[in-house]
Formats: sequence, structure tokens, C-alpha cells
Amino acid sequence: MRFPNGWVGGAALIAGPVLLLAGTLLRSPFHFFFPDQLKAAAEHPGLVQAAYTAFLAGNVVMWAAVAYLAQRIGVRSPGWAAWGGVLVTVGLFARTFHAGVDQAAFSASRHLGVTQATELVARGYGDLHLFSFLSFTIMFGWYVLAIGAYRGEVLGKVRAVALATMGLLPLGVLKGTEMLSIVGTVGLCIALVPLGIRAVRAQRRPTRKNLLTAVPVALGLGALAVLSTLG
Repeated sequence: MRFPNGWVGGAALIAGPVLLLAGTLLRSPFHFFFPDQLKAAAEHPGLVQAAYTAFLAGNVVMWAAVAYLAQRIGVRSPGWAAWGGVLVTVGLFARTFHAGVDQAAFSASRHLGVTQATELVARGYGDLHLFSFLSFTIMFGWYVLAIGAYRGEVLGKVRAVALATMGLLPLGVLKGTEMLSIVGTVGLCIALVPLGIRAVRAQRRPTRKNLLTAVPVALGLGALAVLSTLG
């Protein structure tokens, strides 16, 4: 059996783009650059936390969506599938790294105040790290994957172009929403959500045994999630 399978990949193709779009729209009322993002987090902590959490969750879920899409592309265009899958996945890792820095900056804002946190972020904004050298993957990977999806006959021309618009999404630490952010995440939904729905519908319906097994597994995972916050 391939991993991710149709259930995992299909669900990710639906949930990933929707979460990214939700996070993008939730932070759209605030100005794009980091001083305004830190100020917004202080003035509207619940909304900003929800926005950044939704975007991070969507970014993490997208690895399974990309892996499943690359499997489909690889049937006809294995080279494009490999390069597109690797580049986009590395880009997802980079955005996850940025999200960690975002969280640290918001924490500094709560404990030190907005002014000091803004000065701290400004001083270290240009510091080099591993993903400084790999940031091109965040944008460029989507173009390669979109070409592969079209050449592999997984997506038609319009939805392949929609997938490529994710390459327009701004990158970096504490970046808010601008018009290109909305274009990119809406394009991602147009490209992948219908594919995810078809993938899920193509799966066999869960048996009663599957459903009964899922309940204790879900409860166990929930308990582990709570325990994880204690350490």
C-alpha cells in the first residue's frame, strides 16, 4: 500500500488549502510588515493566534497533499513529480521554520512588550540560517509542481495555472496578507480541493470495524496531544 493513501492524501488535498486560505483571510485586516503584525498580535491576540495557527496547520498538512499529488504525477511524468515534490516539500519545511520564529516573536511581544519585541526582531531579521539558502524553494517549487501536474495530466491547464499562483505567496517571518496572498491560496483551493474530493470519494467506505477502531485511536492521540503540552 502506498503512503499517503487515498484517504490521507485526499483529506490533505482538501484540508491543507482550506486552512491556508482561512489563515490568510483571518490576518488580512492588518498591515503586511512585521511591526504591524506584532502590534496586531498585542491588540487582537485571539484573532492573530487563530490566523497564524490555521496557516501553520495548513502548511503542515500540505506535505501529505504534495506527496499524494506527486504520486499521481509520477505515473506519467516521474521526473517532474520528483523535482516538484522535493522542492515544494522543502519550501513547506521553510515556512514551518518561519512559523516557529513567528511564535517566538509573539511570545517576546507578550513578555517584553511590542516595542522591545519589534526592536529584537528588526536586529535579527537578516540573520543567515539554513533556510536562507533554500527560500527559493518556497516559491519556485510550486511552478515546477504545476508544470508536472499539467504534463502528467493530473490537472488541466486552468487548474495547473491556479496551482502555480501559490508561487506568488509572500515569504518570510511575520508576513501578513496582501492581495497576492489571497490569489495564491484561492488558486490552491481551486487546483487541489476538487482533486481531494474525488480521491476521498474513490475510497472504499470504512467498515464498522474501522470506525470502532478509530474511536480509541482518536482518544489516545488526543490524550497524547494534551500530555505533550506538559513537557
